[in-house]
Amino acid sequence: MLGRIVRVIIGFALACLAAGLTLVLFVYTPVELAGAAGAAGARFGEAGLLALAAATQVAIFSAPFALIAVLAATWRRLSSPAYFALAGIAIAGLGFWAQYRSEAAGELSILNTYALSAFALTGLVGGLVFWLCAGVRSDGGRRAEPVPVPLAAATASPEGGSATAELPKN
Repeated sequence: MLGRIVRVIIGFALACLAAGLTLVLFVYTPVELAGAAGAAGARFGEAGLLALAAATQVAIFSAPFALIAVLAATWRRLSSPAYFALAGIAIAGLGFWAQYRSEAAGELSILNTYALSAFALTGLVGGLVFWLCAGVRSDGGRRAEPVPVPLAAATASPEGGSATAELPKN
């Protein structure tokens, strides 16, 4: 149980870092990062610090929603990557909506397709990274127990008689 909690916390931290990096890649394109030969180190450093700042904001906002998603996955024994990807997209959609609702009237709005696609891809990446780190075994390693074969079917012989003497002893 403790190992599972640690795995979820580490998965959440890595998902936030991946989400922060994804958001930064919408600000600095890979071409911009690789293009400046002399200033590449400074630009990578700036992008790294911005990714850490974005990851912090992602973690602060998404923690309660991620906890709800993880508890629902544990309760329903969901471990598919589609669930965690959709949960990440839903959390990112909530973040986009909160950002849009907090804007002052008359200023430039975040409501555009570029920002919406950045938030959606960020949620997708965060959800998949979490699934890779912690969601793959969200069922706790429990396997579905085999359904016991009814005694009459297990003891019947192919000739129609009873074959109780042939059953293996457990």
